[in-house]
Amino acid sequence: MPIAKDVQLGRDVRIFHPDLVNLYGCLVGDDTRIGTFVEIQIGAKIGARCKISSHSFICEGVTIEDEVFIGHGVMFTNDKYPRAATADGKLQGPADWKVERTHVGRGASIGSNATILCGITIGAGAIVGAGSVVTRDVPPQAIVAGVPAQVREPRHVAMESADR
Repeated sequence: MPIAKDVQLGRDVRIFHPDLVNLYGCLVGDDTRIGTFVEIQIGAKIGARCKISSHSFICEGVTIEDEVFIGHGVMFTNDKYPRAATADGKLQGPADWKVERTHVGRGASIGSNATILCGITIGAGAIVGAGSVVTRDVPPQAIVAGVPAQVREPRHVAMESADR
């Protein structure tokens, strides 16, 4: 079942191909758009008026505020030390690891194929360049890019330059 019964969808959420997504135990706000081949896991929270582009993965522990753009193929993580098995060779279960929370502020934009490591905050209005690997907090309104992502300039400076 691509959209589980425990998913809470807000008003006027549009999922372009409901049979080609995997949503379970998550909350999606009003007027949000979700593309094909998107997975949103249990406990993830997506705000209102967001756009989640195709092939993106939003895992448990991720909160995305209102009006956020998620480009194609964006990947979030939620475990700083991922392992398949315990020290004694048994498959890990929920008690064997800790979910690390990630927060994306209102109006932020994350470019295609970015990877967002867990335990960080991306500030309101920030822009993450395509292909970036975000390893630490991103200040509000900043533009970051690269591997690892680094602040290129405060967004208000870039916007003022564009106005000239």
